[in-house]
Amino acid sequence: MSFRIQPAPPARPNRCQLFGPGSRPAIFEKMAGSAADVINLDLEDSVAPSDKDSARANIIQAIGDIDWGKKTLSVRINGLDTPYWYRDVVDLLEQASERIDQIMIPKVGCAGDIYAVDALVTAVERAKGRSKPIKFEVIIESAAGIAHVEEIAAASPRLEAMSLGAADFAASMGMSTTGIGGTQENYYMLHEGAKHWSDPWHWAQAAIVAACRTHGVLPVDGPFGDFSDDEGFRAQALRSATLGMVGKWAIHPKQVTLANEVFTPSDKAVSEAREILAAMDAAKAKGEGATVYKGRLVDIASIKQAEVIVKQAELIAAG
Repeated sequence: MSFRIQPAPPARPNRCQLFGPGSRPAIFEKMAGSAADVINLDLEDSVAPSDKDSARANIIQAIGDIDWGKKTLSVRINGLDTPYWYRDVVDLLEQASERIDQIMIPKVGCAGDIYAVDALVTAVERAKGRSKPIKFEVIIESAAGIAHVEEIAAASPRLEAMSLGAADFAASMGMSTTGIGGTQENYYMLHEGAKHWSDPWHWAQAAIVAACRTHGVLPVDGPFGDFSDDEGFRAQALRSATLGMVGKWAIHPKQVTLANEVFTPSDKAVSEAREILAAMDAAKAKGEGATVYKGRLVDIASIKQAEVIVKQAELIAAG
């Protein structure tokens, strides 16, 4: 174990991030009233070039006018390869209220991308005397992004969350798919004549989780494009949760319930985690470093696993 202690991620629920285009202000109130932990108002892919200015104005007004409750409120700006992103940042921080929590930076390819946005954000904050520092979340959606994922995770103290953007990532990697997330028809293995579908996103998700956990950032699974396939969404969310991701995007309101269901520890899991902690406390009182719980060995590592579940449940309950 390294003597450098793994930093804790931000202590906030992040089970579901609900997205909505800034060009559709009529849905903002419904988003605010949803069960999503994070609201992402979008200025990027879901907004046509001709609507960028009006979408930005819609979002700036809504940040201050709508009651967002305790939700984390984030705005996805345009990519750094566009002529829109600097105006997104400047207008948001010069004109919007301090209710905004985060800026989501898409298509991040290296730490320098984060540095560029950080420098601009810092300058505007100082010029306007903003008292609440803006946090960042980023999307890994390119070959460069996954190749530089650890340096990106360490790029700024503002960074709180990182997601995998499957569609642009697939395009950048030259993958033979038009699907957004989930298993892919031609990505399978044969065993005794039967097909077994693997997860083509697994390795990228694992890389993101490792980088995030190393640097105290929340790892989040991105979109699942087929919002008519509840079981497919649930299956991918369960795989992501098992890998260590804390939540998933919702690109349709019906996906909010599914994400919350998967990323909320069950009563059984929380109860068992508390029992493991109690069993280990009893073992430590006897001077023992391990004990047996329901027929299986539990030790110091088991405490860490159980504490993750209990802490997650407490964060959700507090939210």
